[in-house]
Amino acid sequence: MNTSSSLPLMHRIRQRFEQPKLDDPEAVVVDQLQRLNLAGHVKPGQTVALTVGSRGIRNIHNIARGVVTHLKSLGLKPYIVPAMGTHGGATAEGQREVIEGYGVTEQYVGCEIRSSMDTVIVEQTKQGIPVHFDRNAYEADHVIVMGRVKPHTGFVGEIESGLHKMMLIGLGKRNGAEVYHKAIKDFSFMEIIRAVADVVIRRCRVLAGVAIVENALDETALIEAVRPEDFFEREQVLLRQAQEWLPKFPLTELDLVIVDRIGKEISGTGMDTNIVGRKFNDHAGTDKDLCRVRRIYVRGISEGTHGNATGIGLAEFTNRRTVDAIDWHATYVNCVTAGHPTAAMIPVIYDNDKSAITAALGTLGLVEPPNAKVIRLLDTLHMEDLEVSTACIPHIKERNDIDILTGPREFEFDSAGNIGAF
Repeated sequence: MNTSSSLPLMHRIRQRFEQPKLDDPEAVVVDQLQRLNLAGHVKPGQTVALTVGSRGIRNIHNIARGVVTHLKSLGLKPYIVPAMGTHGGATAEGQREVIEGYGVTEQYVGCEIRSSMDTVIVEQTKQGIPVHFDRNAYEADHVIVMGRVKPHTGFVGEIESGLHKMMLIGLGKRNGAEVYHKAIKDFSFMEIIRAVADVVIRRCRVLAGVAIVENALDETALIEAVRPEDFFEREQVLLRQAQEWLPKFPLTELDLVIVDRIGKEISGTGMDTNIVGRKFNDHAGTDKDLCRVRRIYVRGISEGTHGNATGIGLAEFTNRRTVDAIDWHATYVNCVTAGHPTAAMIPVIYDNDKSAITAALGTLGLVEPPNAKVIRLLDTLHMEDLEVSTACIPHIKERNDIDILTGPREFEFDSAGNIGAF
């Protein structure tokens, strides 16, 4: 190992967040569905399509199994529909692989998986937008929309990411994702959401919703079964709760953030823009963001993203090994379909961590590298343990929700100029 005295000294810290957690999510979802008395709205022998999306939702396999178990207890015939726009390379096989990677297999959940990119156009909205809907889901007698409610990485409103987005992008598949992301150029996000959701609920036999909210540690904190007519009201309430539980950096002004990995199972933009402060501008923190970060260095992509490096374009710096691991087809399909091509743009590339970090710190103007406010994290789903530079310590040392565990220490680089695993 070799060190560099021209870089900031780093400390290991641990943040303590509010941590509500469900001990048995599978049992909770069964109890929630029982409260809706679905038996009064179905007939034994009918089919039910259950959505499972591409986000890395904790316990999604357990929750899906709980839904399937309850539906079977009513004499229904459930099956899983992978509900995602262009993820999984925008192929039926790739989307099935994505959810199976989360443990949602036919053997585990106890029902068939029907994966297809085919959609039917159900109707047009009053704005003239064609409403696409997964063909397998459309052929079911009933549909249950399941998804995580949380702040969206790009859109802002009373509804952001959750059941409504699942009805639009998830069940719209690639065809719907392309149409709705084009429509956003002419209509507001809320106009599109309300219009498309109205058609889906009215025409596609939506039986119920299963809304999931996670705590700051990416753990299942809340599950609520929702009647279709209550989707809009309840999702607003759940979004406010999700915003309260969203993890945050301990400082609001940062010079450099080092992200060890990005990935689609981590965030729709690889790293959560709500956390790293790039929700409103790809390369600058704004007054609307929770924090303002001057530079971002991405060190790698996750195994679970299957080469999809959406969000790499939000960083200013990266390294050669990250770029070599990218599946450009999957990345381009995702970013172009989403109307966000800049999310696939390539940052400045360096051969190793030492070169990249040194270069990034050299772009801060009058801030000398040893005095820079730097934070390193594994990814934006894991915000409890962080590494922070010495310049951050005066701003956090008196806080009772943060423990300073180790440090100060210098960056340690191996013979190739790279730092170790987080």
